[in-house]
Amino acid sequence: MPSPRPAQDAGPQPGELHGVLAPIVADAGFELDQLDVRAAGRRHTVKVVVDSDEGVGLDDIATVSRAISAELDRREHLIGGSYTLEVTSPGVDRPLTGPRHWRRAHLRQVAVRLHDGTTFTGRVGAAGEESVTVLVDGRRREVRYADVAHAGVQVEFRPAPEHEVALLQEEGTA
Repeated sequence: MPSPRPAQDAGPQPGELHGVLAPIVADAGFELDQLDVRAAGRRHTVKVVVDSDEGVGLDDIATVSRAISAELDRREHLIGGSYTLEVTSPGVDRPLTGPRHWRRAHLRQVAVRLHDGTTFTGRVGAAGEESVTVLVDGRRREVRYADVAHAGVQVEFRPAPEHEVALLQEEGTA
């Protein structure tokens, strides 16, 4: 018995879109951090979140947006109708979930909650593949990503204190 064919108006398939959009984003020097497709009546909203260790500027967003829009227009079957494209960078409230997020937060103040319930605030130092160094109350603490239940960057309105930066630089990370 043949497998059922998807309906013509099944809408966009995020997996297929990801496969098309990730190389475009990579060619621009960024990573496709998140892809979300939502239907709004007959229209779709395609939200693309791009990131890099160096950050993403407004000009970068515009460049990536134009490249993605051109590709989606060439492959209009992927969306199946009209769409609104939103290209953005992650917000400051994005949780730190992987090494890349922690590297990007280097020298930033973070609030951390571990799976055992321990909470602390500290400054991010070197981020490896399995763990990150966080300066907590003047002491470096090695935190395994697997132990982190939630972590997020805290908004600061002043540069990091020089003595904290110096302590983190002693480990050879800055």
